[in-house]
Amino acid sequence: MRCERRILRYHSLKRGRVRQTWNKHNMYNLLKMRSSISVNGTFFQQKWAAKAATRAYHGEHIKEKQWERMFSRRLLSAVNMDPAYMARYDGSEQAAGRGSGRDVKPGKEKSVARNTGNANAMTPYMQMTFAPQERRLDIAVFRALFASSARQARQFVVHGAVKVNGKKMQHPGYLLNPGDLFQVEPEKVMIATGRKKSSKSESLNAPKEPAAEEEAEPAEEATEAAEQPAEELSPEELKAQYLEGLKQLHQHAKKIIEANKENLSGGHKKDIRELSKKIKEAMNKGRKVGTNVEETGDDMQNLAALMAHLELTPAERKELQQEQEQQQSPSAPITSSPSPDYPQLKSRTPPPKTNSKFDELESQVLKRLLEEEKINPYDPSKPYATPWRPRPYMSVFAFIPRYLEVNPKICAAVYLRHPVARPGQSEIPTPFNTGISQLAFNWYLRRR
Repeated sequence: MRCERRILRYHSLKRGRVRQTWNKHNMYNLLKMRSSISVNGTFFQQKWAAKAATRAYHGEHIKEKQWERMFSRRLLSAVNMDPAYMARYDGSEQAAGRGSGRDVKPGKEKSVARNTGNANAMTPYMQMTFAPQERRLDIAVFRALFASSARQARQFVVHGAVKVNGKKMQHPGYLLNPGDLFQVEPEKVMIATGRKKSSKSESLNAPKEPAAEEEAEPAEEATEAAEQPAEELSPEELKAQYLEGLKQLHQHAKKIIEANKENLSGGHKKDIRELSKKIKEAMNKGRKVGTNVEETGDDMQNLAALMAHLELTPAERKELQQEQEQQQSPSAPITSSPSPDYPQLKSRTPPPKTNSKFDELESQVLKRLLEEEKINPYDPSKPYATPWRPRPYMSVFAFIPRYLEVNPKICAAVYLRHPVARPGQSEIPTPFNTGISQLAFNWYLRRR
């Protein structure tokens, strides 16, 4: 409750301060933000209100004295040169005066400006007031979409998760120079931009296995489902069942090694590693177009039987081997019960067999699902939701400035140059208009 109250005070809906964060309360304040400052107050009051509103967004975690040392009266700008205009004229037309026959007639200013490329667009110089802050390392990490807020980006830098030109940089106020390369640990970026893990379905702790008495009834239901004819199950249900079975087998193999690192022998661990290879082979086989459902069911049955064999104690393995040698059919199902030291596997019952085959469309869907599972798997040890999904309300704030070149695959970005103002636009991301930025700029121009 205390944390929630602190967040609500930071994102006060009454005051409506806009922050550098992807929070839902911040998006509401951004929607309800006023586009101008009240003119009822004095000029000093208007400048102070504009300064308070802009500083709440631009570097609110930076102390005021520190920002005043960074403030510069020099506002960078650039003019777009039109090659067509430069090829047509040599510059002498700028010196042509009245009476030379080259002056513009009344009412023709817009057409001449459009033809010559000299558009009458105003350059928003005042939007460049907080341009020095864009050089800070923590602000650049936030602008590159590697963190969900400027404060979180600052935390990443302080904790040593950010490198500049290959060296660890733990100073969030480090000013980047053109050409500097900064990189963030991919795991930190996944946590910052990923959806939070649900406390109910995806807790950090492994789910507790039910008791043997509680598992008796589901086992009977699974046996009855296996005895039903395969025609009652749709291809989508079969694909989901096979995919879920592969997931559970893969997770269960990891749990066996993690929970029994000291008790397992070297040969036992080797057998479990071979199981993971067989699971990968089954997934690769499912990616092929025209996969047979019967063959996939056989693979699932063999993998489940192998898992049950690995869970047996050495004495039980020996007894099972003797029973298999006595049986005439090599494909007879394994009836030995696993050791009570290991948890029961829910997907041990093999899926029902059928003689139908996947058509081309269904095989492509299965192939896509298996590829997505391989690229973005389920991992209960991760602090974010798995499979990974983007954080909510991220699309509203997902934009990258022109002075950054970002490579999201390796979580790295290059600070190309200092931001500048151009005719009709500014490269500083800000939710405020030119009037508010002008008042804030005039506030910092005052002499002490």
